Amino acid sequence: MSDGEGLTRDQAYLLKLARARMPYGRHEGMLLVDLPEPYVVWMARQGFPKGELGRMLAIVHEIKVNGLEYLFEKIK
Repeated sequence: MSDGEGLTRDQAYLLKLARARMPYGRHEGMLLVDLPEPYVVWMARQGFPKGELGRMLAIVHEIKVNGLEYLFEKIK
């Protein structure tokens, strides 16, 4: 399925994730994909917030612990 701009739904979400910023705390304003890995791991242990931010942080956690940050190098 396409979002109308030639991107699949997954590609569009990946682009949205690459542009999402941390809305609060010490790292407020930082791109989620640029958050320090220890911070994201700590958040995973504490429990991610509810809603879309939590889902995005969970994806960022998986990306970071699996060394997949390169996926965002060209789209940030």
